[in-house]
Amino acid sequence: MEVILLTDVEKVGLRGEVVSVARGYARNFLLPRKLAREATPARVAEIRKTEEKRAKHEAKTFEDAQQLAERLASVEVRFDVKAGPTGSLFGSVTPTDVADQLWERHKVRVDRRKIGIETIKRIGRYEVPIELFQDVTAEVRTLVVPEGGELPPEEELDLDVLDAAAAAQDPQVGGEGEIRPTEEDVAAEVPADEFDRAVDAEPPEQAQQP
Repeated sequence: MEVILLTDVEKVGLRGEVVSVARGYARNFLLPRKLAREATPARVAEIRKTEEKRAKHEAKTFEDAQQLAERLASVEVRFDVKAGPTGSLFGSVTPTDVADQLWERHKVRVDRRKIGIETIKRIGRYEVPIELFQDVTAEVRTLVVPEGGELPPEEELDLDVLDAAAAAQDPQVGGEGEIRPTEEDVAAEVPADEFDRAVDAEPPEQAQQP
C-alpha cells in the first residue's frame, strides 16, 4: 500500500515522501497515529509538483555548492527539546527538522535526503554533514538543548552518556533509568492539515539562493 508520510518515520522515510508499506502496518499504525495518509493520485501529483519547486532552490553547479558550503560554515541551528535526566530525548531530531530550520532561519534550501544523520536522540553538540553537490559537503553546527535549559560542558555530556549506558545494563533500572515518556511524547502526531499547509507554503524566489 502506498502512503504519504506526514512526519519522518525511522527506517520508513521522510516527511512528504511516497512510500510503499504493508497494508496492515499502514492501517494499524501509520494511519491511526496520523503519521501518514493514503497516497491518492491527486496527492501524489501535488507532492511531485512541490518537489520540483523545491529543487529550484538547491545548488545546481559545483561553484554554487562551494559558495553555499562557505555560508553554512558560519550557520548554527538549535533545537530546544524535551529530554530525560540522562539526556535522552522524548522523541528525536530528524533530517527534516534540520532542513526546515535551515530554510526558516537562514533561507538555505538543502535536500533532506542528503543530510547525513538518521535521527538525533540525545542532547548534545553535533556536526551534521550535508552533501550539497558531488564532492561538496558542508557540516552544520547543531545544538540539541534540553527544553528550558542549556547544554552542560562537553565533558559532563560524555559522563552522562556513560551513566546512561550503565543504567541500561542494570536489570533493576528500566531502559535508561529515567521516567518514560508518554505515548504522546514519543509518537508525535502531525495533523493532515498541517502537512497540507507545509506543502502549499512554498518559499518565494530568493536572489541569494542558488
